[in-house]
Amino acid sequence: MYRIPFDRVNWTTSIFLISTALIALIGVPIYLVNFGIDWFQFGMFFFYATATTMSITLGYHRLFSHLSFKAKRPVKFFTLVFGACAFENSCLDWSADHRLHHKHVDHDDDPYDISKGFMWAHIGWLMFKLKPEPPMNNVNDLKKDKLVMWQYKYVHWIGLFVGLMLPAAIAYLVNPVWHYALGGFLLAGILRVVVVQHCTFFINSLCHTIGRRPYNTDNTARDSAIMAIFTCGEGYHNYHHAFQHDYRNGVKPWQFDPTKWMIWLLSKIGMASNLRKVSDEKILLAEMREARRQADKMVAMEPETPLCDKATELFHNFSTRLSDSYQELEQAISDKVEVSRKAMAQWQKETRELVKHISFMRRQAKTSA
Repeated sequence: MYRIPFDRVNWTTSIFLISTALIALIGVPIYLVNFGIDWFQFGMFFFYATATTMSITLGYHRLFSHLSFKAKRPVKFFTLVFGACAFENSCLDWSADHRLHHKHVDHDDDPYDISKGFMWAHIGWLMFKLKPEPPMNNVNDLKKDKLVMWQYKYVHWIGLFVGLMLPAAIAYLVNPVWHYALGGFLLAGILRVVVVQHCTFFINSLCHTIGRRPYNTDNTARDSAIMAIFTCGEGYHNYHHAFQHDYRNGVKPWQFDPTKWMIWLLSKIGMASNLRKVSDEKILLAEMREARRQADKMVAMEPETPLCDKATELFHNFSTRLSDSYQELEQAISDKVEVSRKAMAQWQKETRELVKHISFMRRQAKTSA
């Protein structure tokens, strides 16, 4: 029989996560039934949800954890204040855990290791204390930042006043009746905290479970266009684990990544600089490498896969062409030779064709099994 290890329960965090979730699931619907919601309350919820989500993605994650760009003090201050309002701990703690995650992904030292189960990666790692507690010796650079250390010292007070009490106060100033202030507290406060938190948590759980892996299958990180919508672009997680220091997560022009766009905009008005970016050649090389790896797996499976001769012949042609192109691109990158757009487009086409053909052959194999 399974026994809950009560000696390892992080009671403060657990009580907060459970109580806010219950208020959001029970208290908010009761409020809406009795008092409804108007456009101002919805607008305040939307602003707080966007500000706190962007502060986690742009600030906690890409700026402080991965140092993917540099930002002026006003940007740092905004993301640290509204990051505290997400109640996802201090930026220093968040970054320490996240850097460990990337260093030990899918292994025991990964704080939110998906191999321990979906719920562990989603929320369990927060509710139960890790033994031993991981050291915070991987954020010495952030400890030198006075704003980061100020937030570390007052993070809970900032979250309480700016994230919960201020929405209630603003609502009361707009409409000085008690239930309108309560609405500000419940909607822009509690409900927003729960929504933003679980969207963040889904990156650790869902984006290590469901989705595509076009860049690297050495770990469980996956790309999810759906999760990108709810997390300001963080859903392209396979790319992020392949190139963690790139300021972009949605690297393709059509991919939804508002955080990337905001960082770019900040750089244009002088509030951000030194945007770190992986070259198109290296990105394509990763895609080609992964396509080759999948092709090799299909070749190994071929004796057990009764496919038609034409499909197999096409597959080998795609695979051979891609192998030659991969070696040519790898050599060009090594020699620092500029690759023409025409060659890049051709290699991208070959990669897409091989990936498409691998998917087709897998479907055929399942059908004939």
